[in-house]
Amino acid sequence: MFTGIVTDIGIVRAREARGDTRFVIGTAYDTGRIDTGASIACSGCCLTVTDKGRDGEGAWFAVDASAETLSLTTAADWAPGTRLNLERALKVGDELGGHIVSGHVDGMARVVSAEPEGDSLRLTFEAPDALARFIAPKGSVTLDGVSLTVNAVEGARFGVNVIPHTQEQTTLGALDAGGRVNLEIDVLARYVARLEEARAGRQETAPHA
Repeated sequence: MFTGIVTDIGIVRAREARGDTRFVIGTAYDTGRIDTGASIACSGCCLTVTDKGRDGEGAWFAVDASAETLSLTTAADWAPGTRLNLERALKVGDELGGHIVSGHVDGMARVVSAEPEGDSLRLTFEAPDALARFIAPKGSVTLDGVSLTVNAVEGARFGVNVIPHTQEQTTLGALDAGGRVNLEIDVLARYVARLEEARAGRQETAPHA
């Protein structure tokens, strides 16, 4: 589990096609304190550390992405030089500064526009139709691993405001129209929708007097 609070921006140092695709990611984390097998959210994708080390370029860790991960996330576009929002897994007792994030990306949202709004950046996205119904004003959403509050929703489009601190500490400040981000809907919204579907199903099958 994660919180959507990014703690480092990693850089893809290498990409290698094997049975799966191996990414080597440079980081400011102390990899001596990261166990092999640990989970790290990489721009919202929960990936398992398979190797780690330090060389002349600094600390790094390696992860493997399956074909399914490549097909459902922006990992298919990652190449040497790509910047990634990183977050280590939540520990019991840690402060929950964002919201509960699983690191299981639901799909990709398209950047419709990126416009200054005061000191903030107003980003508008378009979600896949199958996910749009889970996004509500004042609800939470995770975009490229960043926990954000939805300001407005219109059909499949929704907007968020990114404050200067978040622009500086994550990759969101560099987004342009036409780009794609990893989207994870709020787990609470998912379960509420399931409960509503179950209730509606019971009402349809209930015997009538």
